[in-house]
Amino acid sequence: MFKNIRESIITLVTSRLFVLFLVFITLFSVLLYRLFELQIVNGENYANEFRLKIKKEKSIASTRGKIFDVKGELLAYNELAYSVTIEDVLEAGSEKNKILNATIYKLITMIEKNGDKVVNDFNIILNNNNEYEFALTDTQLLRFKADIYGITNVEKLTYAQQTATPDDIINFLAGRKKFAIGTYADPNDKESFVVGDGYTKSELLKMVSIRYAINLNSYQKYIPTKIATDVSDKTVAVVLENSDSLEGVKIAEDTIRKYVDSTYFSHIIGYTGNISSEELKTLSVSDNSYSMNDVIGKAGIEQVMESELQGQKGKETVFVDNLGRVIETSSRTEPVAGNDLHLTIDKNLQKAVYSLLEQKIAGILVSKIRNVKEYIPAENASSSAIIIPIDDVYYALINNSVIDISHFSDKNAKSVEKQVYTAYQDKMTRVLADIRSELLETGTPYKDLDVEKQVYESYIVNMLTQNNVINSSKLDTEDEVYLNWKAETISLKEYLNHIIAMNWIDTTKLNLDAKYSGSDEIYEQLLNYIELNLKDSMSFSKKVYKYMIRDNSLTGKQVCILLFEQKIIDCTDEEKEALENGSVSPYNFLLEKIQKLDVTPAQLALDPCSGSCVVTDVNTGEIRALVTYPSYDNNRLANTIDAEYYASISTDLSKPMWDYATQQKSAPGSTFKMISAVAGLEESVITRMENITCLGTWDTIQPPANCWISPSSHGALNIEGALEHSCNFFFFEVGYRLSKNNGVYDSEQGLRKLAFYADQFGLSDKSGIEITESEPQVSDFDAIRSSIGQGTHNYTTVGLARYVTTVANNGTCFNLSVIDKVTDSSGNVIKDYTPTVRNNVQIAATTWDSIHRGMRKVVESKTYYEGMAVNVAGKTGTAQESKSRANHALFVGYAPYENPEISIATRIAFGYASDYAAELSRDVFKYYYNLEDEESLITGTAEVPTATVTVGD
Repeated sequence: MFKNIRESIITLVTSRLFVLFLVFITLFSVLLYRLFELQIVNGENYANEFRLKIKKEKSIASTRGKIFDVKGELLAYNELAYSVTIEDVLEAGSEKNKILNATIYKLITMIEKNGDKVVNDFNIILNNNNEYEFALTDTQLLRFKADIYGITNVEKLTYAQQTATPDDIINFLAGRKKFAIGTYADPNDKESFVVGDGYTKSELLKMVSIRYAINLNSYQKYIPTKIATDVSDKTVAVVLENSDSLEGVKIAEDTIRKYVDSTYFSHIIGYTGNISSEELKTLSVSDNSYSMNDVIGKAGIEQVMESELQGQKGKETVFVDNLGRVIETSSRTEPVAGNDLHLTIDKNLQKAVYSLLEQKIAGILVSKIRNVKEYIPAENASSSAIIIPIDDVYYALINNSVIDISHFSDKNAKSVEKQVYTAYQDKMTRVLADIRSELLETGTPYKDLDVEKQVYESYIVNMLTQNNVINSSKLDTEDEVYLNWKAETISLKEYLNHIIAMNWIDTTKLNLDAKYSGSDEIYEQLLNYIELNLKDSMSFSKKVYKYMIRDNSLTGKQVCILLFEQKIIDCTDEEKEALENGSVSPYNFLLEKIQKLDVTPAQLALDPCSGSCVVTDVNTGEIRALVTYPSYDNNRLANTIDAEYYASISTDLSKPMWDYATQQKSAPGSTFKMISAVAGLEESVITRMENITCLGTWDTIQPPANCWISPSSHGALNIEGALEHSCNFFFFEVGYRLSKNNGVYDSEQGLRKLAFYADQFGLSDKSGIEITESEPQVSDFDAIRSSIGQGTHNYTTVGLARYVTTVANNGTCFNLSVIDKVTDSSGNVIKDYTPTVRNNVQIAATTWDSIHRGMRKVVESKTYYEGMAVNVAGKTGTAQESKSRANHALFVGYAPYENPEISIATRIAFGYASDYAAELSRDVFKYYYNLEDEESLITGTAEVPTATVTVGD
């Protein structure tokens, strides 16, 4: 037996398996020893020294180029600042949303506690009515919705996605299946999640905005998302102190864009902001270095000249540890600064014209406000007779959100705020009861309702349509009941019941229990929906306040006291006491505040509240001032949008973000008559010395047309006299003669000839300026009335500026420019933007003489131009847009008359009379030529018109 065992052992030892076994034992022993050494003997040292090295390519932002005025005055520059950023370093899991949301909320609280603001470049804002609102429209809005829902083509959006409201978007993103911003009513029930629970609407919007921005970078790690920029040292300190509990949060060095005297230049320069996915796609076509973290020009020159201003990024290759900290840099390429931009704009002139424009508009308001409750125009009253009732001024302060009605119910509300809110609650209760009674029982035809109830019912229909409760795509506009509603012959009750019967209601918007509900149940839920939305709507509340002012349950005195309770205006104790004890009436109190510009035309948003003025060098085509009133502070939109401010200016009724100089169009009125005069002389239908006798009414063809002086008349006038007196009769006759074809009136022929000369003076296309401009419209209807600047003529102020510049310099029509040159950071000129010549107007010297002399006579006839050391030539004009609103006031002119240097085009929208625009232009000429002390021109108070105004011109 032992022999057998010995042989077995010998066989095993000499076999290959034994060798392998010994090798395995040896290797295993070495491994055990090595593990013991690594974990036990040197474990602590190795753990301390261990760092995971990850290779990472980092781009280094370039410095954006500066912007200067024509004299080298700085307008836009960069400033070093600190930003708070966050990276998504959390691994996916059930707790990720909870942890990330808690971190973000904690961060928001820290930032705002120190007076800083978080980034909100999301395309949904919280407006003045505390309602979510889209910041985009049309195709851009559809693209935004497609991005939200992760759809590549907008055409693939479902109806529900296409019609999604801002609230729908917020609820979708904050919902349990996305970012889960809210709480569970029952922790054991996933379906019990309540979106936004525990957050205010403002906080929820910020949370969604940040989570969405992080999500856009989620496809690649180590890409930080900015939470806040230009934060204070306090915020930096508190974030660094709490860094252990703020995973992925860092303080980064940054640069921010700053603008000098921003309000005066915002429409020209624009502002910068975080790139959108759509902008990234567009810019990447020509430059693939852009990324989702870049800041680009979003409007104005900043946007137009993006490629010049942006510069070239640098890059570096670094290694980071497992915590994202840089531990080694292997290579670095320095960034190249962007080029500097020099504008043709004169900074001081731009500021002066803006102030003069505000003063003049305020003066017109002061001259038109009356101490009455309502303006009821007399039969056939002209638009120049329109007045502004003081009740409209009181209401304007509420309607344009100057007075914050949401603060009335705040725990810190002042005494009058509380009084007004109590009265409002009583009024609202009665209004809602009356509406329910009408919709359930009375059913009064719309036309038989009083005006107040009509306003409420119109609001209800608009609200249901905007919220897509009424499905507009299903409406049959030929339906008899629909047509009766439009004709105001049926009640809203009947109309809504018919909509339900025709299945034009989206019942998913209503709180219906059963999938299949009867008409009565749907109608009841529709009424509940209406009442709930009216209660929550600040827009509707404002309409209620309007009628509180009308019925004196909200008095003028209370409105004025609200202004200083909410610290909208500064008021001395004496002024307040005088108002409260009645020694100063609310009417006089408020009129004085408007006079002192403590309350501005922009705040009131009444007619007039806006205007524009363009000053051009007639010999170069360079624009020296491109002024729009009102304006906005682009510093509050640059880098990161101040969401609250953006919401306020987006809903401001005076439209401060709209460039009135380049985008507002109106008929040119009598300022067009120089073109008609040129056409008449060059086409030989009139001669320079020919007299045409004005009879007041021109009735050569029907219907007859009246001269502005009718029933009086101008008598016999030649071309210069016709321009001087702006005689419509004379130019009706010119238009008629231009239209005669073999002795027969042919309006189309007359229109073609007028269009030819309008084109010669640059009115048929855009002016050439580099920023956004509306397309002009040369009249294509009624040659007779088109010859006096009516018909369908429609031009911007900058378009009229090119036209009068061409007149002033005897026919050189420039492509106007606001850019002078581009230089590198050392001042070397890279590109010269000298305006190009579009065309030269070839007409007789005698024609030019007649036009210039006629324009000089226009100004000579104005008493408010008397005594000026510089002679001016010009032409006034009025343009009617609506019979219920004042006319637009226009003036175009140039100076000096003998040797023109600058031209001017001015429009005061709904400014009543052209003389007011001419007065403003006079003050601009005075400033430019130093004919009066700046202090006497720019007073900071309303400039009440002094001109003796003619009825029309």
